[in-house]
Amino acid sequence: MSKTPVPNLSKLSELKSRILFLLLALVIYRMGAFISVPGVNVDALSEILRQQDSSGGVSAMINMFSGGAFERMSIFMLGVMPYITASIIIQILSVVYPPLEQLKKEGQAGRRKMTQYTRYLTLLLAAVQGTAYAIALQNGSMGVASSVIMISGPLFVILAVVTWMTGTMFLMWLGEQISERGIGNGISMIIFASIVSGVPGGIAYLFEAARNDQMQIFTVILIVAIVLSVIWLVVYVERAQRRVAINYARKQQGRQSSSMAQATHLPLKLNMAGVIPAIFGSALLAFIYTISSFLQNIDITPESSTALKILQSIGHLGASSFGQGQLAQMVLFSFMIIFFCFFYTALQFNSKETAENLKRSGAFVPGIRPGIHTSQYLDKVLSRITFWGALYITGICLLPEILSNTLGLQFYFGGTSVLIAVVVVMDLIAQVQAHLMSQQYDSLMKKTNISSALASQRSPHI
Repeated sequence: MSKTPVPNLSKLSELKSRILFLLLALVIYRMGAFISVPGVNVDALSEILRQQDSSGGVSAMINMFSGGAFERMSIFMLGVMPYITASIIIQILSVVYPPLEQLKKEGQAGRRKMTQYTRYLTLLLAAVQGTAYAIALQNGSMGVASSVIMISGPLFVILAVVTWMTGTMFLMWLGEQISERGIGNGISMIIFASIVSGVPGGIAYLFEAARNDQMQIFTVILIVAIVLSVIWLVVYVERAQRRVAINYARKQQGRQSSSMAQATHLPLKLNMAGVIPAIFGSALLAFIYTISSFLQNIDITPESSTALKILQSIGHLGASSFGQGQLAQMVLFSFMIIFFCFFYTALQFNSKETAENLKRSGAFVPGIRPGIHTSQYLDKVLSRITFWGALYITGICLLPEILSNTLGLQFYFGGTSVLIAVVVVMDLIAQVQAHLMSQQYDSLMKKTNISSALASQRSPHI
């Protein structure tokens, strides 16, 4: 008879239902991306954006990151960016603002309260960002002619803002449902779906450009080779660890003690922050683009106040300096990534708590005294590897802009997009494997319990 553990059908069924729920949720999201807000000439807008693809305008960048939702002026045009921006603000405030810091320590109830604050702030940011988009589009800003808007006056602004706010809140709810009832992180999966939706179009463009002699075959091969190399690098670095040696003190039982201390290690990932810095940086840049486009279109008359003139100048400066591929944009994006790498790593890993846990369990780092000295040592190691991890994320995210500015190569697969897509797929595979391992463990335990019960039944009773 085979000794292979019998699969736990209930666990397997649960995994299938989670995957099916994830697929259904993403299908709903993609269907919504094709529903436009009222009063927009979608065909004219698509033609304008198609002409801008090679120039790397702000609107083309937003369209790529939203999975084509901007091109169709979709109800999901804002995507989850307001939610991500709100999460950034709440997390930063939870470190510098004592009431929120105390709320974070209150366990499940505190986390629910912070989630509620994040939702309120998401609604506010969606209203601000949606209003800026609607007014800028109506005024012909963001590289889009005002003729694509068929409804004039405040009616379009009201319709668009309410629709986009509703779409953002629905996506936030959908992401929470994916995290709870599906598999993977819901918000990351929605961003992943947006990125992947543009891959077929990018591949088709490359082959079409090569076929029409708009791009040399060698250039196409070089771009494909670079993308594959970046994917390999991301997979390699995401698995990289710094293993800190850990020894356990010798155990003594009665008059006997073990002759050797137990040795193990504490794994510290090179990129402990994951894709969060890239997502946070992209969200803040998109917010800056939106506000700049809104400010530069303020109607100025000779009677306008000095404050309005200053705001318009700030808008012009932001729109011209922080466009995609500009030096100021690359510097700001790099700073954001590095900052959020260190910030989010500090949130993820508490060196003082880890050092105390090691001390209580009788573990120590060889050559380092337990307690505060271990905490300082872990901080030092973590700072070093986080620095290299931040440089790695920055290099991946800025690679297309660097190659475009230096070699003239036009990339239609952003470094940020490749990084997010690969890491999300790796996390998804890890979660599926964890579910399968849990299923095998439950099956093995069930078989062991059955064997023990049969053995007890066969044993003679006295």
